[in-house]
Amino acid sequence: METATSSWADLLSGEELAYFGSEPARDPITAPLPEDLPPIFRERLEASGVAELYSHQAAAWDAAQRGENVAITTGTARGKSLGFNLPVLAALTEQPKHRALYLYPTKALAQDQVRALGGLNVKHIRAAIYDGDTESERRWQIRKWSNLILTNPDMLHVGVLPHHDRWGDVLTNLRYVVIDEAHVYRGVFGSHVGNVLRRLRRLAGVYGAEPQFLLASATIANPGELAHSLTGLDFTVIGEDGAPKAERTVALWNPPLVDEELGQRASALAEASKLMADLVERGLRTLVFAKSRRSAELIHKFTADRLGDASRISPYRAGYTAAQRREIEQRLFGGELLGVSATNALELGIDVGMLDAVISVGFPGTVASLRQQWGRAGRRGHGLAVLVASEDALDQYFMREPETLLGRRVEAAILDHENPRVLDGHVAAAAFEAPLDDADAEILGTEALRRAAQHPELTKTDAGYVWAGRDYPAARFGLRSASPDVFTVVETETGSVLGMIERERAYSTVHEGAIYLHLGESYRVVALDLAARSALVEPFAGDYYTQTKKETMTSIEETLRTDRCLGLDLAFGRVSVTEQVVGYQRKSIRDQSTLELVGLDLPETTFETEAVWYVPEPEQLDGLTEMPTLLGTLHAAEHAMIAILPLWAMCDRWDIGGLSTNMHYQTGRPTVFVYDGHSGGVGITERGFDTFEGWVEDTAKMLNGCPCESACPSCVQSPKCGNLNEPLDKAGALELLRRMLDTR
Repeated sequence: METATSSWADLLSGEELAYFGSEPARDPITAPLPEDLPPIFRERLEASGVAELYSHQAAAWDAAQRGENVAITTGTARGKSLGFNLPVLAALTEQPKHRALYLYPTKALAQDQVRALGGLNVKHIRAAIYDGDTESERRWQIRKWSNLILTNPDMLHVGVLPHHDRWGDVLTNLRYVVIDEAHVYRGVFGSHVGNVLRRLRRLAGVYGAEPQFLLASATIANPGELAHSLTGLDFTVIGEDGAPKAERTVALWNPPLVDEELGQRASALAEASKLMADLVERGLRTLVFAKSRRSAELIHKFTADRLGDASRISPYRAGYTAAQRREIEQRLFGGELLGVSATNALELGIDVGMLDAVISVGFPGTVASLRQQWGRAGRRGHGLAVLVASEDALDQYFMREPETLLGRRVEAAILDHENPRVLDGHVAAAAFEAPLDDADAEILGTEALRRAAQHPELTKTDAGYVWAGRDYPAARFGLRSASPDVFTVVETETGSVLGMIERERAYSTVHEGAIYLHLGESYRVVALDLAARSALVEPFAGDYYTQTKKETMTSIEETLRTDRCLGLDLAFGRVSVTEQVVGYQRKSIRDQSTLELVGLDLPETTFETEAVWYVPEPEQLDGLTEMPTLLGTLHAAEHAMIAILPLWAMCDRWDIGGLSTNMHYQTGRPTVFVYDGHSGGVGITERGFDTFEGWVEDTAKMLNGCPCESACPSCVQSPKCGNLNEPLDKAGALELLRRMLDTR
């Protein structure tokens, strides 16, 4: 592939190139096929070209044969699927009456896996997908004859467990549960899934089964902890990757400054399309990841305009049918297509292995996700991986400090299945499925039994706590929100439901006049009905966005942990956050100028969550105590720390909120709060408490490296600031953080 390397070398130069380097190739570490594989299965593997295993696949087989729960964690396209398929298919080959349940976070992934299983053509394996798209008449057939059922956590939650009497044969014979792409199960979603899996374990036990769990994840910092948090079980972690790796060139590309005073840069989409067009012209198969459907489509359009021909490029995004996706993949495999622009949401579902280059437009939120995208470049030969930066603070930090990205360990996936806002619904659902008694604490946890005793719709009987309502409680809540009190977002033209938003977030995201984004598409909110808990939206093609102005107050409810760190008092605990949206700005997409400020009259919302907070000492604020310097210093420090926290926990900055004040009524001193944006909290800010020193150090580096004079979107301005980014004092924040670090 030296020809490929030389053909992109002349593209990667100039002031835009913030980093250029390479990752070395690695030879495979292999092991022979296990001696105890069923002969018929061995024959099928050898017929499909599998004559030996990678070392991590062999280790997973050995651990599974010992009866252990196994977590396989490697980079993308490293053979994890075969690692969990081997023990499952071998067991079903020998005992066809055994059942296996495969859980995937997306329908597309389940479709891909069932096709791969069909390609192996193993005798006695009867695989089928059971999800919301499965026809009613097929469902009973699948329950009766399929011994390998592929589904998703949402269907398991609302379509399987509450109706377990129909699933008695499956649960009685349940031998394996496979959880693929487990790193996706974090935050609120992961906390819900952790409870769904405990309910599954409990019901399997009722039917006399104790299934073995096999979990596969992209590389994360805490695979064993994540596996335990999801299931309540201990796991053997297989993290040594034996798959081969081709040499890879890595480049960080920063669009040029177009306004130094405002810190504005050229469009990342335009820069990505320029690179894509140049690579395609050189005959290199290129995949571009964008953050939204609209961005993916725009990159496709810009690239087509540059090439003057769209016949060899295609977009690839959510909303395409499986047949359309397969056609695009086949055209890419066959060399007919050379360039594809895709959304980040599909990084899990794309299975293309002959790519020369991958371009990620904007940091996708986590190092793990970036590595997963880049891992598709050059699987068969020398590959190219590029990150094109946006104006976001984290992106620009990486451009100035490449090693903080390239040398960084992947993040930890955090969830909290005992979050009461999440747990209460599952306690009711479990009581509906079977009476809850003290013995259930072993699987569901002691907190679940404590919440059951307080639940208003559970009745204590001789058999245990039982559901006293008429409906079934699992239908009352989904797995993507921490609050049962939600607003429905409805598209007016079609009447389709676009999504659900927690009440405490609804007023700031779907107020009348708001520009609402869904899967990368823009909509304008035409009406917010507080009584009906619904927001009506229409498609929007304008050139502005909206940002709310709100008043916020944070009250400390309970301090759970304290520490003396970086010369000040640091705390973590439960807080209540009261917010009132009082207006919003319309802001130009082109130059971020304010077009209009519109007043709003909306109710206050209060929610309990978790927070980390710190109280700077007087000497750390020396010379910074005059107003508005003090408020600007604390406010800028709060924003900057929120921007950097995703480096330490797998979250998005939109999952985090904050408040800074020159005098908090409970601490009696200047205080900075950073809180989980979800009711009850999901462990994000506790991770910040645990890694506070590194978090502050990274934040100071980011501020110090930003070339702007005062404040810009690349350091302390925030697109979600309730005070409309006023006041902000970048210099004061940097001085405060430096003084904190000097106390080490």
